[in-house]
Amino acid sequence: MSREAASRTEQAESVPPAESGNTRPGGDGRPGADGRENGLPGEGHGSETRAAQVQEPEAVREPEPVQGRGQGQPGEESLPGRGPEHLRGQDGPAEADAGHPRVRDENGERARVQDEHAGHARVHDDKAGTDSAETWDDGLIARRVAEGAEAEQPSLVEPRASAAQVPAPLAYDGPLRSRLDALRELVGLSRTRLDSHTLAEAGRVLDEAAARRKLSGQHTVVAIAGATGSGKSQLFNTLAGVAISETGVRRPTTAAPIACSWSDGAASLIDRLGIPGRLRRRPLQSPEAEAQLRGLVLIDLPDHDSAAVQHRRQVDRILKLVDAVIWVVDPEKYADAVLHERYLRPMAGHAEVMFVVLNQIDRLPGEAADQVLDDLRRLLDEDGIALGEHGEPGAAVLSLSALTGDGVPELREVLGQFVTERGAAGRRISADVDAAADGLRSVYAPGRRPGLTEEAREEFAARLADAVGATAAGEAAERAWLRNANRACGTPWLRLWRWRQKRCDPATGRLLVRTQADEEATARQRVEQAVRTVSDRAAAGLPVPWAQAVREAAVRGSQGLSEALDDLAARAGLAPGRPPRPGWWPLAVLVQAAMTLLQVVGGLWLAGQIAGVMAPNLGVPVLLMVAGIVGGPIIEWSCRMAARGPARRYGQEAERRLREAAAGCGRARVLDPLAAELLRYQEVGEQYGRVTRAAAGVG
Repeated sequence: MSREAASRTEQAESVPPAESGNTRPGGDGRPGADGRENGLPGEGHGSETRAAQVQEPEAVREPEPVQGRGQGQPGEESLPGRGPEHLRGQDGPAEADAGHPRVRDENGERARVQDEHAGHARVHDDKAGTDSAETWDDGLIARRVAEGAEAEQPSLVEPRASAAQVPAPLAYDGPLRSRLDALRELVGLSRTRLDSHTLAEAGRVLDEAAARRKLSGQHTVVAIAGATGSGKSQLFNTLAGVAISETGVRRPTTAAPIACSWSDGAASLIDRLGIPGRLRRRPLQSPEAEAQLRGLVLIDLPDHDSAAVQHRRQVDRILKLVDAVIWVVDPEKYADAVLHERYLRPMAGHAEVMFVVLNQIDRLPGEAADQVLDDLRRLLDEDGIALGEHGEPGAAVLSLSALTGDGVPELREVLGQFVTERGAAGRRISADVDAAADGLRSVYAPGRRPGLTEEAREEFAARLADAVGATAAGEAAERAWLRNANRACGTPWLRLWRWRQKRCDPATGRLLVRTQADEEATARQRVEQAVRTVSDRAAAGLPVPWAQAVREAAVRGSQGLSEALDDLAARAGLAPGRPPRPGWWPLAVLVQAAMTLLQVVGGLWLAGQIAGVMAPNLGVPVLLMVAGIVGGPIIEWSCRMAARGPARRYGQEAERRLREAAAGCGRARVLDPLAAELLRYQEVGEQYGRVTRAAAGVG
């Protein structure tokens, strides 16, 4: 036996039985409390039991080292002097040496060494299982990163935040909350007046604002966007300090968005972006970077001009959800029309949450980088993007080289200050509200002050009164009053003659007699014309959707208006029965009767004188008859003159009642619905003014 084997034998003999006999080779390396492994009977102390357990050669094979995730594990190294070469270097099978005490001790020592290896492996297996339960799958990109950065050993996978690490939700300031409430009220008031397509963007902004408010307010989500070959993935890796996103000459290189978080608690924010766990990473762990960019969640997007349609859709979707965006341009494509017309110009209102980075300045000789940067600023100014220069709010424009690192510290500093402020999410939502309000300007901003003037209302009432015949009804009432006065105060002979004339002279047919149907058709046309006129005046200056709503309300109210006016005319026209009589009518009737009596007495007196019954005296009877004959018409004429004033007032009263009835009907059926629509528009105008931060509403 060699010296090394003797040494191992001595070590095995020095091991107490309780320490060397409670493990079983080939098991899981966990000793039982009663000296048995896994609770199986017949496995107690003693070298015979241990020798009987070591019967198969594979029972003493080397345990596979367990490789840790991004860091070395103790189980990867063999114990000193206990390598697999020594375990497999024994001559002969275990059965041949089972009978010898020294051989049995050697077998027990080998079993103990193997159990120690198995214990280490099981500990690391359990640890790896715990890590796998708390982390996301790496995927292909993570393995490539792990292979490329094995020496640095950064933590590449974003761990899920525990319940104790959930950050406080985002809190909007007072003005922004007021604007969001006004926008919500605006959408609610307009939902039945405007189509869903018009209100879609405003509804999306409200939904995203509510969703973002529930998430972390201690993190800022910043997306890196750019065209093909602009170097955005390289800049992403440079900021992270480790190669996370794949770079290369193949186009497109980035096929899916990748997230990198500088602090815990951002899982819900990344879930909102729809980025799977296998594409979530952590940057190179360094105290300086963690302190400078703590709270940053950086997103590497696919190319916005990628040939793959799904890539462009992912860019458009995520750009609506992030808090800020870094646009990476290169000296060749910084003036690309697709970038400026599709993204930068429509997002001009988001300048405060926008960075424009000119990358690859290492390719520009001399002062060419400054010239390109100045031209880029000129293009941004033409796009309407405010530039954050001289302390003014706006987009930050920087130049750098992600390959050489030139200018990257400046970007880190600006980005760190931006993240530390914790105001990017609120500014992004505020810019989204501005964009939604600007898109709704055409449906809320009127050309002039809307509303119905008093003149328009009076004209509408006059048109309805003409349609219902209020003037004619008043004149008819006046004639009826005069006719009644003539009957009461006229001479009997004149009334008798008028009665005979009316009875004996029928209509000659020379006058055109209008039928009732013609009159109703004319009245209906007048009513429709009055409704069209007042609705056009009410809708003048309103945006097209609201003007259409005003006209539709007027049309709905005009249905059945003509029939309602006819009923009102029948009820509110002439009063039933005879018109009222003034107080002087009885006296006039008495005087007229006295004149008639004088005529009768004078006539009978003359007749008696002619017949010889009475003494001849022509003066008195003639005087009586002349007084009666002349006094009767004079009294009738006087009563007619006196009756004109009351008759006119009576006719005016009848006309007034009919006009008021027609105006009330028109107001209830047409003007009130118009006023309701105008009031609704005034309310939405006030809410729109609050949304746009105006001092007064648009109405």
